[in-house]
Amino acid sequence: MRNSSNTKPLGKAGEDAASAFYAQKGYSIIERNFRIRSGEIDIILEKGDLLVFAEVKALPNGNAELLASELGLRKRRKIVETAKYFLKNHRQYSNKLIRFDVVVVGLPGFESVHLIENAFSEN
Repeated sequence: MRNSSNTKPLGKAGEDAASAFYAQKGYSIIERNFRIRSGEIDIILEKGDLLVFAEVKALPNGNAELLASELGLRKRRKIVETAKYFLKNHRQYSNKLIRFDVVVVGLPGFESVHLIENAFSEN
């Protein structure tokens, strides 16, 4: 397991890089680090009729297997449940199309910011 005191600055840097990446593509950031008791969403964005819930993974020493383990079924379910809570309490977004992205920052062998659009869904 990774030491959270060491990963916090790395995670923030990854989220900053992901936010800049989305901004360059015309997305507006609604919120960063949206937390409830049962989960967190790193970045919530919108563009037109689309609402994106983005999970950011900064993995400078990682590989594809680590990425897969970091995004297991339990983690994905927590993100979906947190997104449902957000939508329930922010009704102004209820008519938007929903997408769950994963943004990988610094993974060897990939672009510095690698976007996986529609990485997973509720089902």
